[in-house]
Amino acid sequence: MTGTFLVFLVLCVATICGALLTLWSRYVVHAAFGLMISLLGVAGFYLLLGSDFLAVTQVVVYVGGVVVLYLFGVMLTPPDLEERSKKRIAVVGGIAVLALIGLLRSVFQLSAHWKNLPLAGTKEGEPGLIDSVGRSFLESDRFLLPFEVASVLLLVALVGAVFLARRKVEVEE
Repeated sequence: MTGTFLVFLVLCVATICGALLTLWSRYVVHAAFGLMISLLGVAGFYLLLGSDFLAVTQVVVYVGGVVVLYLFGVMLTPPDLEERSKKRIAVVGGIAVLALIGLLRSVFQLSAHWKNLPLAGTKEGEPGLIDSVGRSFLESDRFLLPFEVASVLLLVALVGAVFLARRKVEVEE
């Protein structure tokens, strides 16, 4: 057994255990932490595959953003609004969604010729490395303007969120 295979096995166990904790936890906060463990395991898989950019994006967007947003939503929701659904309906719904995903995956895999498609990558460096992805964004004229527009929009959204949050605090006093 090589070190890479051992890391792969540890990531498999962590990802599956996190997913099972998410599914079977009675407490929503514990389920969110299980989701975080599972998403960190997926980021580890990306690192094993040599795609640094996807791993960092996975951690920043999903672990740092979605899970934290989920936890804030849970913490700020009054306990009166929490209703437990029937366990049987949840299990049947989960099995139905899983079967639908499996069916769609099979149809998609059989209809596409994956081995004939070229690998995605950049002109310089290896595909998926942060340096090569950054260079392709900023050195070509194609992506520079959309990149800057997206950064300005994110800045405006952040300033607007801070403004709205401060205004609500001042009204309450």
